[in-house]
Amino acid sequence: MATVLVLGASRGIGLEFVRQYRADWDRVIATARDDAGCQRIEALGAQALRLDVTDPASTSGLACQLDGEKIDLALYVAGVYTTAGATEPPTREDFDRAMHTNVLGAMQVIPQVAPLVEATGGRFVFVTSKMAHFASVDSSLGWVYRVSKAALNMAVVAAQPDYPKAIMAVISPGWVKTDMGGPGATLEVERSVALMRETAARLSFTHQGAFLNYDGRRFKSW
Repeated sequence: MATVLVLGASRGIGLEFVRQYRADWDRVIATARDDAGCQRIEALGAQALRLDVTDPASTSGLACQLDGEKIDLALYVAGVYTTAGATEPPTREDFDRAMHTNVLGAMQVIPQVAPLVEATGGRFVFVTSKMAHFASVDSSLGWVYRVSKAALNMAVVAAQPDYPKAIMAVISPGWVKTDMGGPGATLEVERSVALMRETAARLSFTHQGAFLNYDGRRFKSW
């Protein structure tokens, strides 16, 4: 039985990770920023922790909440999307919200969680987006979101050398039918998560710092 930590599990992809790992009888610790999210996590038989990744005061206490834990797999799933393109400047509110959730939150938790993953020689996976893949860009749609996910990718790659006993990688979930992805998306959340789980399970030290698709395909360039 593995110990899995899901950071950002109140709904969507994060909650589905909790559901699937619990279905396989893994021990799951998962975070949500409010009581409703914690209740959904606990209803699946997982341990819920209160955490708001946009609040440094909240994230600073994560290490205390995880004291003594050894994590086989950690997943940073927390993320927000913005739709506006480059035809107008982004609002400060949109920029701050995306960067705090998608980037700063991850950078706040890495020093606290990565040592617990190293203790097991485990994996630390960050949910990114193909929209951050430079070679795939065909429009400015989601301009701020693209920038934030590209910054997340760099944060993970830069952090990897400090935690050589862990495997840190970023994985795109595809276009998923969630509140964020919308009803027109091409992948059901159950399918996306199942494939990402398979990809995460196959990660080896050759994947340190890798940018992968949900099906395990490695993007050739950033």
